[in-house]
Amino acid sequence: MDNERTMELTILMPCLNEAETLATCIRKARSFLADSGVSGEVVVADNGSSDGSRQIAEAEGARVVQVAEKGYGAALMGGIREARGRFVIMGDADDSYDFSRLMPFVQALRDGHDLVMGNRFRGGIDDGAMPFLHRYLGNPVLSFLGRLFFGVNARDFHCGLRGFDRARILDLGLSTPGMEFASEMVVKASLAKYRIGEVPTTLSPDGRSRPPHLRTWRDGWRHLRFLLLHSPRWLFLVPGAALFLAGLVAMVGIGLRGLSIGSVHFDIHTLSYAGAATVLGVQMVLFAVLTKLMGIRNGWLPNEGIGRRLLLALTLERCLVVAVILFLAGIAMSLYALHLWAARDFGVLDPSQTMRWVIPSVILMAVGGELGLAAFFLEAIRLPAAVK
Repeated sequence: MDNERTMELTILMPCLNEAETLATCIRKARSFLADSGVSGEVVVADNGSSDGSRQIAEAEGARVVQVAEKGYGAALMGGIREARGRFVIMGDADDSYDFSRLMPFVQALRDGHDLVMGNRFRGGIDDGAMPFLHRYLGNPVLSFLGRLFFGVNARDFHCGLRGFDRARILDLGLSTPGMEFASEMVVKASLAKYRIGEVPTTLSPDGRSRPPHLRTWRDGWRHLRFLLLHSPRWLFLVPGAALFLAGLVAMVGIGLRGLSIGSVHFDIHTLSYAGAATVLGVQMVLFAVLTKLMGIRNGWLPNEGIGRRLLLALTLERCLVVAVILFLAGIAMSLYALHLWAARDFGVLDPSQTMRWVIPSVILMAVGGELGLAAFFLEAIRLPAAVK
């Protein structure tokens, strides 16, 4: 295969029963190669079509790659592996993208970009080409989260027309078989510090009479889930740290003597909720650390930056020392609360006084226990894999 890989470009189309539009897409792609002088091929990654799509592709001069594993991502990865071009431009075979106007992608790839995204919002979206929810909710929200979580300089995170350096994309080890493959490619390219560009592209209504394979809520959730799982900072760390700090400040303010804001007075009942927020916040921060280490160990998060230094500093022994200190502080506060009870001959107590000691003591012991157990779990993740 490597000896055959002398051409510059592979135009790749995933296909599952696209007989109505496939021939048009292949003709446009082949006309682009002929008119531009770019050496290349058209590859159709067939995912088990039963409507004659394979025969149509072969008749139109495309090379067909059969991909047995089902799914959008699986079909594309099968095609990428078999592609003979240095660069690959992928796009849906439903005639919504114009394969005769690919030169901006090729030029950006020649200029050294590893991944070039199409931007339909800059290039133009024809009436009826994109569902209302996708255009004004799903795509803008997911694109914003992609920029926020991963610093991707792309305004159209899920454009299906994109080009890339084949070898560089294969190095990412992409593995998701479904629609979230589109997110995986951009996320992992960003985490790997690839050079990502964007060019305007147009979107037209697709030419099929059947509904699209995309399912709005199911596939939207799969994209969102992928973004969150690959960003423990935003899934766990940031909300956990905010919850912990808010709970801690509330506990200190209320624990001393209560807190009044206008006519509203916050006391021991609010103190209980503040304590719960503190415990939950600590748990989320610990989850961020554990997820980061698991991501590094399994290769889907980079081993660099502040996260790497933090993981090196969080040794089992250091964590256990802090955990024991917190736990002992909680016991000490519990003993003081017991002393207050003994001073009353173990009779009836004033909850507004004793609970100011009992609640923080319980929180300290709980956080100490969490930290100690998490330290052992962290160390277990660090154990070397068994050699088979």
